[in-house]
Amino acid sequence: MHYSVSHHKLNLILAAQGLKPGDAGGIDKLFGGKDGYYWFGTLRDLCPPGKTLSWENQYAMVNAIQAHENATAEEDEVKPQVPSAANIAALSKLLGDPI
Repeated sequence: MHYSVSHHKLNLILAAQGLKPGDAGGIDKLFGGKDGYYWFGTLRDLCPPGKTLSWENQYAMVNAIQAHENATAEEDEVKPQVPSAANIAALSKLLGDPI
């Protein structure tokens, strides 16, 4: 399965659930529970506005997200976070592209 993310796609995902970008509690649940809002923000930060990022498979997607997290954590001189299995499952479900 292919996966993709863009600001537009993230906005559509939220709109389909009746959520606004600032609804931390709703976004937490949608993106896998604990730290879901954090990973939503990471995706927005990872993807340049007006661009779409895509990956051939789940592993490439998760690796790209984690590499971005690692780089920003290093810049901020903090320990990088790691998405939970629930976060990864939600990201995969939400960012998967239908064939």
